[in-house]
Amino acid sequence: MSTITVAGKVLGRSKPLFTDWRVPLPPSIGEGGEVLTLRILLTQIVLTEVEAFQTRQEQRRLVKVFTKAEIEQKVLLGKVNMGGEDLNQGVDSQIAVGNALQSFEDGLYFVFVDDIQQHKLDSQIIVNPNSELLFLRLVPLVGG
Repeated sequence: MSTITVAGKVLGRSKPLFTDWRVPLPPSIGEGGEVLTLRILLTQIVLTEVEAFQTRQEQRRLVKVFTKAEIEQKVLLGKVNMGGEDLNQGVDSQIAVGNALQSFEDGLYFVFVDDIQQHKLDSQIIVNPNSELLFLRLVPLVGG
């Protein structure tokens, strides 16, 4: 399965917004690259993240058993979380996609694919398995 690297930055800051990660490309994208719209690509990224969030929520419900070394390491990091939590934080994937697309249209963030800024959701872009998508947030959020 082909993937694309996703990176994030905040304008005016050298530190990345998050650690780069890879997201699967839609199944129609072959090894030679394909043309698709930014809307499809952003939708795929949001749906992948919602699924990952839901998986993390499920994993937090399980109680974990740590070795003494793992506990000591977590103490040094400042938190030992054994799980067993049911936070019940549901996410509607379609609302999340809608919010992401509307935020792009409202200019809250820019998107660059292989260093080329994308201006419209329905513009066609060429994506290859080694492509990189950069989210550039324009205004830092309070505390972030």
